[in-house]
Amino acid sequence: MSSVASAETSPWSLHFSPVETIIAFTIGDSLHTIHGSFRLKSGEVTLDPNTGHMHGLIIVDATSGQSGSRIRDRRMHREILQTERYPEIIFRPDRVEGKVLASGSSSVQVHGVFSINGGDHEITLPARIQTSPGHWILDLHFTIPYVKWGIKNPSTFLLRVSQSVEIDVHATGGSGSGGSHG
Repeated sequence: MSSVASAETSPWSLHFSPVETIIAFTIGDSLHTIHGSFRLKSGEVTLDPNTGHMHGLIIVDATSGQSGSRIRDRRMHREILQTERYPEIIFRPDRVEGKVLASGSSSVQVHGVFSINGGDHEITLPARIQTSPGHWILDLHFTIPYVKWGIKNPSTFLLRVSQSVEIDVHATGGSGSGGSHG
């Protein structure tokens, strides 16, 4: 019982596993839906379950983006995301709205700053997190209004692409509370 009490009062360190994290994107165009993915580079976040305060970084390798078409991906990297200039997509969470249970399933809102293509954008992401001692699973589904954020629309004369992209994240990792191991 004391380990549960200390987990509720001590900050949690959440370590993201790049190997076990899936970052998928979906964008529609006038002919079909495009599916692709990115790889997580690293992720370390500290959460104070008492206050909801968070800090840390989740870093995605922008250069890993792929959609299954070499020509489309080359254009995405050169013209749209400019990954040579901006090789990382970063999320800096600052707070969670809602209660994250020490054990069990929680639905919360994670607020922070999303940095992509040289711009910082405040965003709140709906999150579902399943926690157990030393382990967690996180699922996110959100929309990035990339055209509103100043990122080039890849539409052409004949091909019209949606002005937003759907993102799905499934992440898992280990956790610990301040000072305790295990």
